[in-house]
Amino acid sequence: MGELQVVRPGPLTTIQDLGRRGVAHLGVPRAGALDEPALRAANRLVGNEPGAAGLETTLGGVALRAVRPVLVAVTGAPSPVTVDGRAAAWGAPVTVPAGAVVEVGAATAGVRGYLAVAGGIAVPPVLGSRSADLLSGLGPAPLAEGDRLPVGAPPPYRDRADLAPLPAPPAELVLRLRLGPRADWFAPSAQARLARDRYRVSPASNRIGLRTEGPAVARTREGELPSEGMVSGAVQIPPDGQPVVFLADHPTTGGYPVVGVVPAADLAAAAQARPGTPVRFTLLRGR
Repeated sequence: MGELQVVRPGPLTTIQDLGRRGVAHLGVPRAGALDEPALRAANRLVGNEPGAAGLETTLGGVALRAVRPVLVAVTGAPSPVTVDGRAAAWGAPVTVPAGAVVEVGAATAGVRGYLAVAGGIAVPPVLGSRSADLLSGLGPAPLAEGDRLPVGAPPPYRDRADLAPLPAPPAELVLRLRLGPRADWFAPSAQARLARDRYRVSPASNRIGLRTEGPAVARTREGELPSEGMVSGAVQIPPDGQPVVFLADHPTTGGYPVVGVVPAADLAAAAQARPGTPVRFTLLRGR
């Protein structure tokens, strides 16, 4: 088994796979990579199974020393990649010799980068996942300088992709919205305004939710609901009227009304939207 040593952890780097499925009834969030297609692509580039655990960086990248030779790939937010100070490929497989340092620099666009290593990050799973959950504290802690990360055995040889195309981080975040289950807490005029008004990504956004800034969405009812189940993509309207789009570390229950739900396919773009990015909601009609 190989090992990676953390030389520079970056502002917030966590271990993530595809998350904990089927445990919401225990009050456990799903967690997992916010930009799931980017993690899948990185794993494909190094020959891993799609759900192998990798690293999710946030804006500032990460630097790791390889104890043994490893094959890595970096996807997600575009960023410079170097091996012992020499430029290496982003979005393609890169061999890191024993003792060398692979460094992912600050993102030039987007927010979250993904580094996969052949064999995956082999920390012990918790409830079926190796993901760090920043809301509940389950799973491994965010990376710190000096951490030693175990790497699993390289996967059996299989054809690896040379490239894994992904969409660019959004200049404008367009989120489809299927109304409900609590759309009746908002007047039809407020729903129509939500589709017309323009918002922007708030700096307060995190792995729990993408917070927005813009015109308040007015309710027709006062008070709060009894807590009810929440799903990824749910758009809660708290008392200040600013929509919050739930992401992977969201709580499993909540009492603020949910005006609608954003389809899972749109959430990867939300994970890459920087503070200040314009946000537009488009209403989906019918089932």
